[in-house]
Amino acid sequence: MSQPPGQQPPQGGFGAPYDPATGPYDAPTQPPGPYGAPQPGPYTQPPTRPGYGYPPQPGPYGQAQPGPYTQPGLHQMPTQQQYAAPAPGGPQGPGGPFRGRVAKIVGAVAAVALLAGGGIWFATGGGEHDKPLAGPTHSAEPTVTPSPTKGGATGKPVVSPEEEARAINAGAEPGEAKVAWIQKGGIDLPRNGEDQFGPWFAGDTVVRALFNTVSGYSVSDGTRRWNLRLPAKMCSAPSQPTADGRIVLGIRHDTAADAECDTLQMVDLKTGKAGWRKSYVRKGVWDGLSDLAMSINGDTVTVGRTSRTEGFRISDGKQLFGERPGTCQPFGLASGPVAIAAVSCHTADDQYKDQQVQRIDPATGKALWTYKLKKDWEVAQILSVSPLVVSLKQPEKWAILVLNADGTYRSQLSGGPGDLQLKCERDMMSLGRNLDNCVGVAADANTLYMRTDYGEFGDLHANKVAAFDLATGKFRWSADAPGGQAVTPLRTEGGKLLMYVHAVKGKGGGIASLPSTGGTPRFVQRHPASGADLERGIYEPRIVYTGGRCLLTPSRLSGISGDDEVDMRSMVVFGS
Repeated sequence: MSQPPGQQPPQGGFGAPYDPATGPYDAPTQPPGPYGAPQPGPYTQPPTRPGYGYPPQPGPYGQAQPGPYTQPGLHQMPTQQQYAAPAPGGPQGPGGPFRGRVAKIVGAVAAVALLAGGGIWFATGGGEHDKPLAGPTHSAEPTVTPSPTKGGATGKPVVSPEEEARAINAGAEPGEAKVAWIQKGGIDLPRNGEDQFGPWFAGDTVVRALFNTVSGYSVSDGTRRWNLRLPAKMCSAPSQPTADGRIVLGIRHDTAADAECDTLQMVDLKTGKAGWRKSYVRKGVWDGLSDLAMSINGDTVTVGRTSRTEGFRISDGKQLFGERPGTCQPFGLASGPVAIAAVSCHTADDQYKDQQVQRIDPATGKALWTYKLKKDWEVAQILSVSPLVVSLKQPEKWAILVLNADGTYRSQLSGGPGDLQLKCERDMMSLGRNLDNCVGVAADANTLYMRTDYGEFGDLHANKVAAFDLATGKFRWSADAPGGQAVTPLRTEGGKLLMYVHAVKGKGGGIASLPSTGGTPRFVQRHPASGADLERGIYEPRIVYTGGRCLLTPSRLSGISGDDEVDMRSMVVFGS
């Protein structure tokens, strides 16, 4: 995993397994009774790498629903995270005080800088909006409708998505997957660009959300099925929709430049119709500076902020739970049928660094079990809920903890290559701060797969995939990426790991598989060299492989000059 700036990774991955008798960190304690006896501590000195911090998508979740967005059991956005992206954030964690927000009052900024705490404040209330949303518009036109040919930032003519797809497919070799369709941004965005949310799937419809518009397309041919204009721009969204294809988006209160992100909007992804809309109240400095950590668990959408998480019923918008009594409050959950929460306990010095992992009842918000972390260790990301794998951090250290389904200690990762890398949208996105959106990691019941460092965007180099035994935490094996290219684990299927192979100059990307026992990766889908520039141009792509199709979307769109972002590619699909 990448680590805090200025640190270099020691060799040997996570180091030797933690020995509670001699190790430098005390073990987290388990409460007596149903939560189990005290368990050995999971922490070791982790490798440190530049750029790994939590200021950002799978995404993803407890026994995740099988599907293209995440693999079964892994909360991970498809290798998403793509855009003319903002610079990665610093090492603020999910419990960090600012969570990406820009203070509106200089005095408030100074006050919070001195308090530098963590957690998530969230106040709910307010009323429903009365104004109806504009209904969805439907189009039989394919998403690859031509765009005007004109000079862009590079001075080169901009070809239509259709023309680009035809040119790439004309150069494809036998056996290579052709471009099925391409979608351009199509929206004139503000000067600094906007985050793109999704993709989400509802049957044979794939949905993306950009700025103030949500659009649904046919998975097979890219035909736009509906287009929904929202009353204000989006500011957050869960990594997963419900099993029946609904989602609740976080949107601004109105169109003012300084409008709060304080409103929820339900959308039916199958039809593009808007459902209920509800606002809540944001109170105090912490609340005003907090981004949202959203999740969907069954019929509940949760909205976490510094010092509390609130839950709303997706079917009708009714609030189900809010701030708990006492000092310990959830600040975010992972999406999926198992509701796993990260919890911060307020301390006297205004720091939110006494943290816990809990399983909660999504209908009531009540804890079903609690696992306490050692003081000053924080929940960074929930990598998987089934099996339950949690990334932990300190300012200069990190560790990966594995828990049993009942919340008792199972293992911690140890050994492996010294340059393991995990990228999360918490690092890259400017708005949403979900706890389940890391890429470069996948899990099945017995094994966790991670990638090693592959360089920076535009200058990728060959890397490896490393496997760890979840029962013991020990490193099992590593395998080289195929073809001298970089690789990112996506999900597991049928006892094999599926990985995205990144395109390099003159060589297309693709999808490869690897047995759970290791060995040599085998391509299951190879993309043509003629499309390498298209693939390479998608910054930190979110990647979904399902039904023989590989979908790539950037997490952010931002033009260099003028309205370049209108013609930038926002969705690319290879395969039939």
